[in-house]
Amino acid sequence: MASRTAPDSLRLVQDLVNTLDIETGEDTLTADGGLGGFLHDHGVPGRGGATALGELQELREALREVCLAHTSGTAVPEGTARTLDRMLAAAPLVLAVQPDGGAALRPAAGLGGAGYLTALVAAGIATAVAGGTWTRLKACEAHDCRWVFYDKSPAGRSRWCTMAVCGSRAKMRTYRARRAESE
Repeated sequence: MASRTAPDSLRLVQDLVNTLDIETGEDTLTADGGLGGFLHDHGVPGRGGATALGELQELREALREVCLAHTSGTAVPEGTARTLDRMLAAAPLVLAVQPDGGAALRPAAGLGGAGYLTALVAAGIATAVAGGTWTRLKACEAHDCRWVFYDKSPAGRSRWCTMAVCGSRAKMRTYRARRAESE
């Protein structure tokens, strides 16, 4: 099976959303040193505290809802869109011109912790939207999974993080339901 890892522009979004394993309930952000480790691993200046944890968990779940909308082809729930609008507005970006003449979006000066990470997420999403890859970041359709994966299929219509587990379970449930219905 091809890797389901997102391209660089979306890797932070994928990493953040997948800090919660819905099936087991394990949240790596709440583990001992988990929040600080996550921020450090992603180059975020400043420290995380209870406020940062709450903000990142809220951002994580809103992003999961967007990825689920990508999977189902439906609109992002209105409340989720409002949450993201509010959070992204508090994390401004600046356009930085690079020595080679290129340009990139960067977090505005003075941001740290959750605000800085939110700005990095916004910059990654903007890059992915411009490249046409944003809607390929999806959440597994299985209600007990919701793991975020990058859909590399030619048609871009994958629904499960892995066919071997979640896809197989869904197809077996459908098969059993049809069989029970016909009996």
